Amino acid sequence: MSTTEAISQDEAFSRIRLLRSPHIGPVSYIQLLRRFGSGAAALEALPELAGRAGRKYVAASIGRVQDEIAAMRKSGARYLFHDSQDYPEALQTSDGAPPILTWRGDIGQAHKPCVAIVGARNASAAALRLARELALELSEAGFVVVSGLARGIDGAAHRGALAATCGAGTVGVIASGIDVSYPPEHADLQEQIALEGLLLAEQPCGTEPLARHFPTRNRIIASLCSGTVVVEAAPKSGSLITARLAGEMGREVMAIPGSPLDPRSQGCNQLIRDGAILVQNAGDVMELLRDFSGRPRGVVREPETVWTTMDENEGRGLGDNHASSSVNALLGGAPVAIDELIRQSGANAGDVQMALLELELAGRLVRHAGGRVSLLDS
Repeated sequence: MSTTEAISQDEAFSRIRLLRSPHIGPVSYIQLLRRFGSGAAALEALPELAGRAGRKYVAASIGRVQDEIAAMRKSGARYLFHDSQDYPEALQTSDGAPPILTWRGDIGQAHKPCVAIVGARNASAAALRLARELALELSEAGFVVVSGLARGIDGAAHRGALAATCGAGTVGVIASGIDVSYPPEHADLQEQIALEGLLLAEQPCGTEPLARHFPTRNRIIASLCSGTVVVEAAPKSGSLITARLAGEMGREVMAIPGSPLDPRSQGCNQLIRDGAILVQNAGDVMELLRDFSGRPRGVVREPETVWTTMDENEGRGLGDNHASSSVNALLGGAPVAIDELIRQSGANAGDVQMALLELELAGRLVRHAGGRVSLLDS
């Protein structure tokens, strides 16, 4: 599919309906489009695909999608599809990129040099001031500041970037629908970002921010930016998840050190111990990112995993029964790499991927990080 040609309204509608249908995630969505060529054709194939895995399948209703589009238009937002020329390249090339985003504001900001600033919700006064000043200086230096509109460090970073004179701007990535303000006290800030910066959301309009939405929000933040700065964070916080995701993606991970006596500094200190770059001011961040070539100086990352993708020319039909039965027999409750399934089944990559799609649509497959899959415990 072209990345420069606009899709028709009918195809856009079909794609939204496809993504909102049960058991369709970023991986299966992209594979279905590649295999069948369009959202409409993929929707037609869903019942048979799920039926091959022994389940009846009903796609998202037309009325549900119509209601979502009406709510999106009422909020003043627009859709951004993964193969649009406006879709940020940094996000497009990352694993698990959202197939469809909604946005308000200036989409051009997502194409500028970006840096994420994240941290604790219950941040100290000193950390809030540091985040605000850091964001202001980076914005005035030409870096778009990206964060998640949470309480504490996120809010301070957004406000600092917005206060910059002739600044580059700020991007707020939220875990709710684009018409939902969370936390409630950031409603005015969220609206200001939509008017003066860029507001992005993966979830459909009207969606409340649930716990399971925040990891994908964090992945978008990490993907958009050349580097992520953690100002203050407790161990096992969402900010550390964002930082480690950035490291896995080959982005620069930076952390501001703090007192070992303050629990809010333990996460940053641990990151530095694990290989993140110690930074203390905007100059340190700019030095790392201005010459960033895709090879971070830090080493905060998991072992690299080879992802297997379907060849667009491989088996545009529904796959073969031998591959489906072989893959089904090889799978269990323990996650296994897709490459290993291809080797052990003896089937080609396209047929294995299609067999996995059948199981996923039937609600029997779980996809894990690193390109691994397992059967859902019954």
